[in-house]
Amino acid sequence: MYKLFLCLRYLRRRRIAFFAVAAVCLCVAMVLIVVSVMGGFLQMVKDRSRGMLGDLVVENGTLQGFPYYQEFIDELKLAMPDQIEEATPVIITYGVLRFPIDQITKPAQIVGIRLHETYRVNDFKNGLYYEKYYPETTTLGPWKEPAYGAVEGGKIALPPELEGAWQRWWAQATPAQRKKADAERRMDYDRPGYYRPIPHENYLVDVSPTWLEPELPGIILGTDLCARRLDTGDYRRFYWRGTRVSLTFVPFSPTGQPRTATGMPNKLFRYVDDARTGIYDIDSMSVYVDFDMLQEVVEMNTVVDEDTGQRIPGRATQIQIKVTHGTDPIKALDQAQKIWNRIASHNRAEALRIFSPEVLDMVEIRTWEQKQERFIAAVKKEKHLVTILFGVISVVAVFLVGCIFYMIVQQKTRDIGVIKSVGATSRGVAGIFLTYGAAVGVVGGALGTLLGTLFVWYINDIQDLLAWISPQARVWNPEVYSFDVIPNQVRPVDVLVIYGIAIAASMIGSVIAAIRAAEVWPVEAIRYE
Repeated sequence: MYKLFLCLRYLRRRRIAFFAVAAVCLCVAMVLIVVSVMGGFLQMVKDRSRGMLGDLVVENGTLQGFPYYQEFIDELKLAMPDQIEEATPVIITYGVLRFPIDQITKPAQIVGIRLHETYRVNDFKNGLYYEKYYPETTTLGPWKEPAYGAVEGGKIALPPELEGAWQRWWAQATPAQRKKADAERRMDYDRPGYYRPIPHENYLVDVSPTWLEPELPGIILGTDLCARRLDTGDYRRFYWRGTRVSLTFVPFSPTGQPRTATGMPNKLFRYVDDARTGIYDIDSMSVYVDFDMLQEVVEMNTVVDEDTGQRIPGRATQIQIKVTHGTDPIKALDQAQKIWNRIASHNRAEALRIFSPEVLDMVEIRTWEQKQERFIAAVKKEKHLVTILFGVISVVAVFLVGCIFYMIVQQKTRDIGVIKSVGATSRGVAGIFLTYGAAVGVVGGALGTLLGTLFVWYINDIQDLLAWISPQARVWNPEVYSFDVIPNQVRPVDVLVIYGIAIAASMIGSVIAAIRAAEVWPVEAIRYE
């Protein structure tokens, strides 16, 4: 009991110990912030990778793609019905994006997808803006331009299809979701999103909401292509839903030759939604169009050569696969690889007559983690390196605790002598200072955990405040770090590990002082001046 009594007394009365508590607090906060941000960055890489790609990815790394993708998908679903939930082909190519309304031109990565299959394979749907508030209205098929107008009583409304979708969402939305929807209004009427008014000078009185001609294919834009992120974290969109968008394509032959001799095809679309993956490099460059339409425009569809009468099979650049819940992706990969090898072997003779010899051999099937392995491994190494560096810096706290405790022992020599003279053992006296060190670690670690956790939780707000004070103070540039926000999640396991290490380190720092106190002779200590 006397150990605890003296420990708490020293902790309250010896103000020099506050410096040890402060050192432990700052070190714990510093390490927790670094581990949380770097660990969050690593987790974001993993979550986004899996969310964009599905569980398995099939590709050969070329722009001309590979054939027999549909045969493979059909055989995959037939041979592995209990393991494969969905599989969808993807075309990835490049071109030029243009907004005729303001004549803005940008480079674009054009991604051809089958929208509803993609919904089932990955998290693409969760990143769509308008689909969230107007469910089942986002399409890559033909679309007209929606325009709001007046209904009975002068109330502003959208065309019935969109109005009904909004009402369905609103009926099942939580109060928090409704509040967020209201906060995201882009026009002065009670609907989230940005829509165009009917081009009529008296539309609020005379014109009902409608759809404007002509009908064009839908296109989904990366959010950073058509919007600017505000300091609040919301986005301000530059274009209304239904704006015309022009795409210029670069077709590739089966052998990978760009077919630009007769010019590059150009096509008009309507902006139907924007997709936010959270990865700046993707959201600032990618656009999504219908797979079959893109396949035809870039001449990757199945055709018959007019001169030879030979059938040229269609091509895709990627296949994304989602396995069923509980299925091991590695085992599914092995079976899928056998199916592909069988299909490739069966069609090799035809492929060699039409494509380059390596087009089938280069096809790889990998898990999402294997595909991003190099990037994930690099982030892991960065996390470990930074954690070690800050951990080494934190060793200063151990020495500081040791120095402070040694000074306390020197000042309390007579007290130690009195305690030993009334029966305290050397081990008991040493235990006082070890407990004292543990108490410093408990208090300093708790304060550091609280400080570090609060800092991580509000790290994006702190950055926005610094950027508001001075734009040069912004430390997280999404163009450099890929993600548009700083990771701000604290893992409980990190808190427990760091807190435990802080207590252990404080006790280690007090060991020398504890040994020195244990060696004090009672008679000499009582005579000590």
